[in-house]
Amino acid sequence: MFSIFTESSGMHAWAIATAAMVSAGAALVGTLLVVRRMSLLGDAISHAMLPGIVIAVLAGARPGGIFVLVGAVAAGLLTVWLTQVLHAQGALAEDASAGVVFTTLFAIGVVMVTAAASRIDLDPSCVLYGILELLPFDTVRLAGWEIPRAFITATSVSALLSVAALLTWKTQVFVAFDAEAARAAGVPVGIVTTGLLAATTLATVAGFEAVGAILVVAMLVVPAAAAELLVHRLHQIAVLAVVLAVCGTIIGYWAAWHWNTSAAGMIAVVLGIEYIVAAVVAPDDGIVSRVSTRLSLAWRVACEDRLATLWRIDEGTAVAARSPAALSVAALLNWAALQWLVATGRVAATASGWQLLPRGKTEAAVVVRSHRLWEAWLGRHADLPVDHLHPPAEWVEHHLGALARMRIEADVGGQESDPHGREIPRERKGVGDATPRHSSACDQPPQNGQIPAVLGRRHFSVGTLFWGFEDHGDFGHSRMIHKQAKGLEADSALADRFVPVNARTPLTFGVIGMDHHQTFETNQTVKLVHGFREFFFC
Repeated sequence: MFSIFTESSGMHAWAIATAAMVSAGAALVGTLLVVRRMSLLGDAISHAMLPGIVIAVLAGARPGGIFVLVGAVAAGLLTVWLTQVLHAQGALAEDASAGVVFTTLFAIGVVMVTAAASRIDLDPSCVLYGILELLPFDTVRLAGWEIPRAFITATSVSALLSVAALLTWKTQVFVAFDAEAARAAGVPVGIVTTGLLAATTLATVAGFEAVGAILVVAMLVVPAAAAELLVHRLHQIAVLAVVLAVCGTIIGYWAAWHWNTSAAGMIAVVLGIEYIVAAVVAPDDGIVSRVSTRLSLAWRVACEDRLATLWRIDEGTAVAARSPAALSVAALLNWAALQWLVATGRVAATASGWQLLPRGKTEAAVVVRSHRLWEAWLGRHADLPVDHLHPPAEWVEHHLGALARMRIEADVGGQESDPHGREIPRERKGVGDATPRHSSACDQPPQNGQIPAVLGRRHFSVGTLFWGFEDHGDFGHSRMIHKQAKGLEADSALADRFVPVNARTPLTFGVIGMDHHQTFETNQTVKLVHGFREFFFC
């Protein structure tokens, strides 16, 4: 593996160092592009700068020189301006405008390179794919060292971008996550955005010779996208993106040398693999995390359903007979849940069937109480037939905490039976949360005015929506991470609320009125503004 560093080690070291500098600068800028959802503009700039580079070279500039940099920046800013013009005047969506502009400018650049190939030192294949392996041969003497020109350019650009990021970090964060508030506070949002796009152009030009106009997009977007999955604070995303970019560069270059293939292409492949790994193992949004969360929830629901069924059989309100077959043949999960309940001392198998033990009775009472309280609340406040109350309560019963049950009980006036006439089990002190529930702001003792007053009966549709919020720390915002319905139609009766919920436990929920048809898609500070005519349960 390490023979790469013993054969022509100097050449390989310079190539790796140059690519690492390019990827570090691109990842730093790419972090802000990804967070601001401007990745497509980064792609557009990386392609559309080609005409500017060709014009500069035709004017006599040396590839990689300062005038080529100026030409590329000018082309990048022209791309942004044309995109905005088409978006504003041409009635095109911003992404469609960017697509029209960058493909057109890139095509113009390719035509210019091909037409002027005999007069300029600019090969079309190098423009598209870079010449990373040959960069160490184009050197300048500096302090007695033969240093590749591309390394000097990449290092200078990365240093400049790092300094600019440090000096403007707070402003960039403010604009990234609440542009309207930043504008209201007097921040020149347009100038900040233009500066970011100019920085994108610089990073792209620095990577132009190394990896080409196409693959540099991977360095801009992929490390930042992978880092965003793994951490959630912006400075952590930036640092991790740089680390992933540099590691991907080193591994990709070694793999390209080992398999005798394109270094730039292999670097992009390794960065893509890094993203796939991040998507699988990310602690909050990763595939493994989501699957484990869903399996954990399904397991808890299965166990609680078995307990609740046995409770109803004991009180004579269940239609099924209490026998092992009646409870276990429905699904393998239910059978496994029963075995677990037996093993943990909640249920006992007797000659006549399954028997709730004291611990199981306590937990079953909580589930049944939650179910019937919710039916009682719906029966009072929702214009629904009685036979429509059970399905939402079947879900809600697994997620109500003690405070939520207390609030519902207070709202229904201590009602002792549900709309079907079945007794609501009483809350037993100290065991109201026998089944763990996630914590949130709702777990604080309610103050005067916190429990929303229920207005008079008004017609609205009712359903259960499950949602969660992920706290983004210094982003100053949260985002919805899980829901089972896409429109959140709200009633304006409830005061503002903010309910932060751990992203690992994605379910808070409620019944949504449909008076104002207000849809929430949040990327700013989340308040449940003029909100939701219901309780949020912890």
